[in-house]
Amino acid sequence: MSNPLQLSMVKFNQGAYIIVEGKQKADHFYIIRSGKVRISKEIEVVEEEGGNILGPGDFFGVVSTMSSHSHIETAQALTEVTLISVHRENYGELIRVNAPVAIKIIEAFSRRMRYLDDALARRTLNNTAEPDLGHLFNVAEYYARQNQYNQAYFAYYQYLRHCPNGEYVELARERMQKIEPYAKAVYLDSEEEVFTRTYPKDTMVFSETMPGKELYIIQKGSVKITKIVDDNEVLLAVLKPGDIFGEMALIENKPRSASAIAFEDATLLAVNKENFERMVQSQPQIISRLTQLLAERIWFIYKQLANTLLNDNLGRMYDALLIQLEKARVPIKSGESYTFEFGMRELINMVGLPPGEGNRCVRELLRNSRIKAIDNRIQTTDVQEIENQAKYYRKMEHISRKRKEKSQGSIAGA
Repeated sequence: MSNPLQLSMVKFNQGAYIIVEGKQKADHFYIIRSGKVRISKEIEVVEEEGGNILGPGDFFGVVSTMSSHSHIETAQALTEVTLISVHRENYGELIRVNAPVAIKIIEAFSRRMRYLDDALARRTLNNTAEPDLGHLFNVAEYYARQNQYNQAYFAYYQYLRHCPNGEYVELARERMQKIEPYAKAVYLDSEEEVFTRTYPKDTMVFSETMPGKELYIIQKGSVKITKIVDDNEVLLAVLKPGDIFGEMALIENKPRSASAIAFEDATLLAVNKENFERMVQSQPQIISRLTQLLAERIWFIYKQLANTLLNDNLGRMYDALLIQLEKARVPIKSGESYTFEFGMRELINMVGLPPGEGNRCVRELLRNSRIKAIDNRIQTTDVQEIENQAKYYRKMEHISRKRKEKSQGSIAGA
């Protein structure tokens, strides 16, 4: 490999630790040139797809480096290894001169996300069934009841398009005729030749469960990501210029997991598979941003999976709050206050508890004088307290696990 990037070659002896789980300030990742490396975690939350042994051409440390979070894994040299070290700041240049590396990383991230998403669905109380296109009718009905006709018309249209023999086809047609004079839905059919699109406020870009072949980059305005859960609209995120969304449908041809709606008038760049591959070389900064986005999501899913292994439900709540602080990169300082962008109901859903048990844990949580629920938001007067509590429950879980392993070992040896 030519060296305009100032890439460095590093060698590690057999048995050496290359990266260590939990270490802060991950700023570079590695591509294996020769030798073998074992990837492990303190708690193996899910067996790695493809195994834990890596060889030449494989890479590790990318998730933590590109998300700017602490390492989520430990890498140890199984043999003497030679590695290419890539600093986060050099990633864009690496893409420009070696596009196949970027494609390989993004494809690997995509497979990893799909695998981890499936594992998380199995571990929690979330619905593990495949998305049902018939849900488009429920989405439309919800927005029709809210008199939000742009969204309703779009979802009815998609239902008729994708479920021509569906149970509610006639009803959907009737509803569409009634609200058509009031609806301003745009881009009802995917127009792949139109790369730059303008969406007026409150118009849908796509609806949850519908198929998709494009990702979007916000040029102007903002977009909200929502999901209909238990006949309520749950706001997942509000995205601003420069943000990317819808990438999993492009990379994996997966159904949309949530809806995207223009929060204000928005101009979007639509990217399909063909112009995505051209963009890798022509606009490496966008591909770098996409890699960061995927890395952030993978890091978050790993943290969520680890959360499911805590047996104490109150401990899981503290741990979930700490994960949110880490995700938002909130400095952990004693006496520093913080307001989360969600309330107790959302926290219960985050940790996958049934309502009765969730409400019991919330009552326990609120016994802590440093935590309050105000205006459907969770507030803390001391972020250090949340970290302390989460670490305590993690430590108790670790002790309990070790005792169980020792007890099982004693029984097996008897």
